[in-house]
Amino acid sequence: MPRRKFYGWWITVAAFCTFGISVGIPYYAMPFFYDYYEKSPAQGGFGWSRPDITLGFPLAALFTLWVGPILVHRFSPRKLLIIGTGLTAAAFYGFGAMRGELWTYFGFWFLYTVGYIFSGPIPHQVIISQWFRRHRGKAMGVAYLGVGAFGAISAKWIAKPLTEAYGFHTALQIMGALMFLAWPIAIFLIKDRPADMGQFPDGVAEAHESAAVQPQSFSFLVRQRAFWLLVIGSCCSIGSIGSINQHMKLVFKDQGFTDQKLLNAAFSDALACIMVSSIAGRLFMGWMADRFPKKYVMTITYLLVAITIPLLLMVNPGDPAALYIFAILFGFGMGADYMLIPLMAAEQFGVNTLARAMAIILPTDTIGQTWFPYGVSLLRQHFGDYGAALGAVFAMALLGATAIALLPKHGRQDETLHVQEPARARV
Repeated sequence: MPRRKFYGWWITVAAFCTFGISVGIPYYAMPFFYDYYEKSPAQGGFGWSRPDITLGFPLAALFTLWVGPILVHRFSPRKLLIIGTGLTAAAFYGFGAMRGELWTYFGFWFLYTVGYIFSGPIPHQVIISQWFRRHRGKAMGVAYLGVGAFGAISAKWIAKPLTEAYGFHTALQIMGALMFLAWPIAIFLIKDRPADMGQFPDGVAEAHESAAVQPQSFSFLVRQRAFWLLVIGSCCSIGSIGSINQHMKLVFKDQGFTDQKLLNAAFSDALACIMVSSIAGRLFMGWMADRFPKKYVMTITYLLVAITIPLLLMVNPGDPAALYIFAILFGFGMGADYMLIPLMAAEQFGVNTLARAMAIILPTDTIGQTWFPYGVSLLRQHFGDYGAALGAVFAMALLGATAIALLPKHGRQDETLHVQEPARARV
């Protein structure tokens, strides 16, 4: 009786959609609204300062540190996806309903951050890593394409037209409702692991012996030098990227994009270009990660992120080309940056330990991703411009690249350790 065709690539397509909906739309579109929050109440805004605006996310990240290590590895990734997108939807409805009280703004950031942890990178990384071994880099790259594709449309074709047609309050609420598009995909198409379909990773004819390998404990992880290098490196680089994403529209505003429609267009065009370029980065670096030591691929990616940061200060209304040069280079590095973290964690500590490793790494990265932008706000407020602030971001990005360069070339790889690879008969 012929065996069923390998379902893993359908999982990858489903993850492309759910990852894009749960992360690509809300995370990358939110900074579009920051300058509206900054406007005075007479102009329809809240009159908040930039430190006020960028404080909500880091506070929420700080108070949700426990969520990943305590809860995430205990539940089905598919169920986490459903719960997380529901929380994100509720948070965006709240963002649209608020009327200027900072404490409510901070509260909805808490709700959003829990939703991000539940429905963002961790469940998708775990699902892909369970379904693939040899083609993990390629599959992870395709799944992360969803973030790039949906992120590309988030501001230019969703936030911008909705805001201009209905105002930013309604636009935020509609964007929250879009999260429910992930539910039928997660409920009916996604399966947590190949065994749920009577199959094995990569569609091989028989199981790897490592199926019985138990995950390493949290105490094992924290004793590993490689673990802390990966934590530091990814936190610094992701924090640098988060600073650019959170402040890009505000940097444009300071550099001469004072007309609202021109500012909206510049930010939307830059973000779309960044996200499209990130797709190329994910594809190319995912291909490279399957063929070359991941340490070298990741180090090069982190260096690319660092060297593009100063280019942001060159963007101004009189030089449209500078916007696209920055966006293309930054987007290419950014796209690969996020994707390589779970690949490196799986290689260093084994796929069976990936959920536990990422349950610590992701919240830590989220701290960098959120508190770095707040620090940038304070530096900009102190110095009056973004020169010193972006210099600090550049330095942190270089530190991240250095930490990754110090990682071991090869890790544990528990799914193949001392095991003869089975015949790779495909169905």
